[in-house]
Amino acid sequence: MNISTFSALTGLSSHTLRYYEKIGLLSNISRDASGHRRYSSKDVEWVRFINRLKDTGMPLAEIRHYAELREAGDATFDNRCHLLERHRDALKLRLQREQEHLQALDAKIAYYQSHKP
Repeated sequence: MNISTFSALTGLSSHTLRYYEKIGLLSNISRDASGHRRYSSKDVEWVRFINRLKDTGMPLAEIRHYAELREAGDATFDNRCHLLERHRDALKLRLQREQEHLQALDAKIAYYQSHKP
């Protein structure tokens, strides 16, 4: 698929996709006879995973490190797993803190609602 279709499927601008290619997050993107990028369904899956990592707070530098490990092949399987486990643990902690903040806000709102003049 071309870059505009790929952009629509992934929710990323063509500028961002080119940047991701430049920094190594997207590699081995094929080109047609005219030199235009041609993306595959596997590229869609990969970018959706990148988006998920970003949405869950993984810094771009860590995503790049994960991408490098991924490119290196199966020998990095354990390293990739550990990286994702650390990210999962940090996400769980962040969610727990956010839940605590939500409970505190709910308690304050309940207080105000029960003490209306």
